Amino acid sequence: MTDLSRYHDLMSDLFAVAKEEDPERFRLTEAQVAFFHEHGYLAGVRLLNEPQIEHLRNELREFFEPNHSGQDYWHEYHSNESTDPNQVLFHALGAWRLRPGFHDLLWNPAFTEPAKQLLDGPVRFWHDQLFCKPPQHGGVVAWHQDYSYWTRTQPMQHLTCWIGLDDATVDNGCLRYIPGSHLWDLLPITGLAGDMDAIEEVLTNEQWQQMQAPVLIELKAGECAFHHPLMVHGSTENRSAQPRRATVLNVVKDGVCSFANEPLLKGIPTIPVGQPLDGQFFPRLSK
Repeated sequence: MTDLSRYHDLMSDLFAVAKEEDPERFRLTEAQVAFFHEHGYLAGVRLLNEPQIEHLRNELREFFEPNHSGQDYWHEYHSNESTDPNQVLFHALGAWRLRPGFHDLLWNPAFTEPAKQLLDGPVRFWHDQLFCKPPQHGGVVAWHQDYSYWTRTQPMQHLTCWIGLDDATVDNGCLRYIPGSHLWDLLPITGLAGDMDAIEEVLTNEQWQQMQAPVLIELKAGECAFHHPLMVHGSTENRSAQPRRATVLNVVKDGVCSFANEPLLKGIPTIPVGQPLDGQFFPRLSK
């Protein structure tokens, strides 16, 4: 199949109606933008309607097949290889290259307009992610800051958008944020799997006390949460009887540069240090 990263605009009708609407309809209020800058996150913004959610769920199910088309285009692909689609523990990067729905999601104005406001300028794609936690399963993502894994790009002008493809609840392992932690310095990496308390070893006493009051981000399917690259966040296991599926869009402000003389993502050409993200794999999503 064709690598869809070659196409830098909508390829289907999934978001065509939204693209034709007045972009002002999707803009955040001044109060929402102020909340984001004060607390480091903004939750409950609706990005998807029911047909769009179901379309993306159907595309996601195809990725669970062992020989699905386009599998050579993944930057990362991790799965427990369950034969039951409801029991797949799954994390992957690069879905936009494989299927038109996940591709077109990048150009959904319900996403690009708020992202442009929160980054205060034109938005460029960094990479996407998929997360699936099966029912009654682990799937813990320990406390971390996203930028600790992204220091190969500078300056730090990044934004994460976590989008629920199912309702996200306390029982199924919704996101947890530490409000105000986006004002902390960059912390050493303590790992993503298993131990939610591993981060304690790199925190001050005051920071650890702040960790005792997380905000639990329950969302309806189709809603999203935006967060700052230094926001400390994580999620616990899925204790419910239903899967918890989500897609994540990570973007940067146009002008962010490579800070690594090696590929920024697996399987793509190197961008020399000091050169801005650009080209096939890092399209600009807004003006």
